[in-house]
Amino acid sequence: MAEIEQAKAAQLRNIEAKTGQSLAALVDEIGRAGKTKHGEVRAWIIERFGLGYGDANSLAHAALRGAETTEDGDDPLAQIYAGKKAHLRAIHEAVIGAITPWGAFEQAPKKSYVSLRRKKQFAMLGPKNANAVELGLNLKEEVGSARIVAQKPGGMCQFAVIISDADEVDQELLSVLRRAFEAAG
Repeated sequence: MAEIEQAKAAQLRNIEAKTGQSLAALVDEIGRAGKTKHGEVRAWIIERFGLGYGDANSLAHAALRGAETTEDGDDPLAQIYAGKKAHLRAIHEAVIGAITPWGAFEQAPKKSYVSLRRKKQFAMLGPKNANAVELGLNLKEEVGSARIVAQKPGGMCQFAVIISDADEVDQELLSVLRRAFEAAG
């Protein structure tokens, strides 16, 4: 991803954190507002969400170009969490929602998972099967958790945890994930 695209993605993540809503939810709400001209959309966003001009301008661009829509061709997560795996997206959103306040990071969608990166990858997140999500963690120290399992040497991640419900994104898991996040950058 080019530096400009990284900056745009970081700004949109920050907007999500400021508003407490996902980009998809924001775009949906903006669409329901019935505004079609960029200036009208931007002004509405400033009034509705209390965002500054720059954030409102970027969000207006994203909304008007249909960023992160729920149609399979536009949203990489819709492709990863398709069909029998669609219900697992709530787990993905719970993880991302929990770590977004920690600071800037990149979400780099791949074919079957999303790489979470700072200066380097700190985690991988995607469906393990139709019933659970796997969170891989890059952390060189012991985690001290029975449910976060060490992986074979040479793999993409040193540890992994299987998550079958958003409620499993708890303090124990987030504590280890935060250590990986901080070690990456």
